[in-house]
Amino acid sequence: MKRNTRMGHAPATANPAPLGLMGFGMTTVLLNLHNAQLVPMGAAILAMGLVFGGMTQFIAGLLEYASDNTFGMTAFMSYGSFWLSLVVLLFLPHWGLAPASSPTLMGSYMWMWGGFTAIMAVGTLTASRAHQVVFFSLVMLFALLGCADMFGQPMLTVIAGYEGLFCGLSAIYLAAAEIFMAQFGQTILPIGLPRTNAEAVHKDDLLVRIS
Repeated sequence: MKRNTRMGHAPATANPAPLGLMGFGMTTVLLNLHNAQLVPMGAAILAMGLVFGGMTQFIAGLLEYASDNTFGMTAFMSYGSFWLSLVVLLFLPHWGLAPASSPTLMGSYMWMWGGFTAIMAVGTLTASRAHQVVFFSLVMLFALLGCADMFGQPMLTVIAGYEGLFCGLSAIYLAAAEIFMAQFGQTILPIGLPRTNAEAVHKDDLLVRIS
């Protein structure tokens, strides 16, 4: 395979963003199939959250740290931690180590993650449209889940499930776009890259730096 180089940098290593995006997207889709009441909760969802959404995404964040990508590091390590904490949150009561969280506490948990995601979403305003779709739809997902728990509205969880399917699939699309760009050296799936004055930022570099 041909190794790409970033502008002003030494020969580039592999871009960890598609790995993190796939871990996030596939786990989000699987969980929200349950939220939309299309499948029951099961070990497959918990295992996906623990391994691919959690640990693998966290590792992708560590690789982004090594690439000097603050946004990517913060996003992947944080959402990896979210999935790990969600699995632990579900298991602790079964292990008798902590009482189950009240609906109000769960709603607060979701809203806190929604607030964090809103900050990250603002950071995507200089990135591609695809990045913006992923993060702003994730803000809406956390808001809906928080409201469903806080106000005891199960229908909001179902609505959040379908919205979460859109969010997860958009992350998978972005991951696929970056994989194809790395493999074929050209845009296969458009992601709406922003234009700068005189095209000052190279497209490949932008993908690596903001992902």
